Amino acid sequence: MITASVVTYNTGVEELKGCLENLNHKLIERVYVIDNSQKKYIEDICQDFSYVVYCASKNVGYGAAHNIAIRETLKTKSRYHLVVNSDICFEKSVIDRLCSYMEENNDVAQVQPKIVYPNGELQYSCRLLPTPLNLIFRRFLPKSIIGKMDDKYLLKCCDHSKEMDIPYHQGSFMLFRTECFNKVGLFDERFFMYPEDIDITRRMHKHFKTMYYPCVTVIHHHRAESYKSRKMLKIHIINMIRYFNKWGWFFDKERRAWNKQILKDYKQ
Repeated sequence: MITASVVTYNTGVEELKGCLENLNHKLIERVYVIDNSQKKYIEDICQDFSYVVYCASKNVGYGAAHNIAIRETLKTKSRYHLVVNSDICFEKSVIDRLCSYMEENNDVAQVQPKIVYPNGELQYSCRLLPTPLNLIFRRFLPKSIIGKMDDKYLLKCCDHSKEMDIPYHQGSFMLFRTECFNKVGLFDERFFMYPEDIDITRRMHKHFKTMYYPCVTVIHHHRAESYKSRKMLKIHIINMIRYFNKWGWFFDKERRAWNKQILKDYKQ
């Protein structure tokens, strides 16, 4: 049994319908839609899908909204929980293959497929654990200065056709082994948006494998809102400051050790 959760905020009608249709799968018993905008049209759309549970919420942020669904999932016999964005689409076989992979690898707590843009170009969704330079200053420095450092951070030096055990997965599509939440905890609700995916993956990685599995592919219509909106940019920066306050700015022994190991294991 699989459960899934989608967080909405003024999400477009066609996008949401497409997402819920994608999640109509024999292995997925229940899909929670956590609506941070509390829009009637989103509730109406959800009522058209028998396997969807609509949950109206105040705008608590991305991770906190998914936690609403995960807490409900932990009351069930769900083996896996899928955290997915509404702008992701994929073939039905993706769910089957990811579940088979998890069944065959009991030491894996979290798996992410290859993620591509609609034109087929690879999204570098698995990355090194970030330094402040990677996630804050890279936005304001020219490519000529930070280009090589950015490529290293995005693991462009690695072969993305092979599996990798990586402690940072982008949050647009993450399949978790449900029981692992009991050991690691849920999303850290101090983060309204953006670093919650880094935080939960590295916490899972401390105890289990967190795998990039490129044998299946999903499409992400990535909007990169913080690059277009000053408001979202401010939210991004504030939450990254909270992340580094939690894990360490320039002194993070775990980050240094894991990043070194990743480059040793996977750099071409």
